Amino acid sequence: MSTATQTLTLEEFLKLPETKPASEFINREIVQKPMPQGEHSLIQGELCEAINRVAKSQKIACAFPELCCTFGGDSVVPDVVVFRWERIPVRPSGRIANRFELHPDWSIEILSPNQSQTKVMGKLLHCSQHGTELGWLIDPEEESILVVFPEQRVQLLSGTAQLPTLSGIALELTVEQVFSWLTL
Repeated sequence: MSTATQTLTLEEFLKLPETKPASEFINREIVQKPMPQGEHSLIQGELCEAINRVAKSQKIACAFPELCCTFGGDSVVPDVVVFRWERIPVRPSGRIANRFELHPDWSIEILSPNQSQTKVMGKLLHCSQHGTELGWLIDPEEESILVVFPEQRVQLLSGTAQLPTLSGIALELTVEQVFSWLTL
């Protein structure tokens, strides 16, 4: 669902009640994300678990599912975001902050059926333009992953290709392994 709102500001959007599924504010327009389905949910959960298994315990980075990140005039909710440990916003008490008003270090999107690949890629490019080091666009239908590197260099990977991760995260994962999670 997409609702054009020419007069709505980012600040006004952030005051609106949360929606299920999440709504995003992109180019001054409210866009509701599609309802997650089986493949999407399984890949999302497995990725968060795999990344956190190697990065969170060592306080290198942390993966978050469906976390709202507000930066560069937009408020986006990637399927998975990864923040380097030292960039995770915390309150004075040391507890994690609720609002993340900064770009993620790594942004991951999982394409849902009938979702526009161009619009999802636009979100990854927005992240890249504002400092995100790495982006993945996972396409379950094609069993491929489009990778966005700094300076918006893009590479399409499939099969046994090793997936790039953030430096310091010792996660060895191939495209084939990601899609093997879909077979129960």
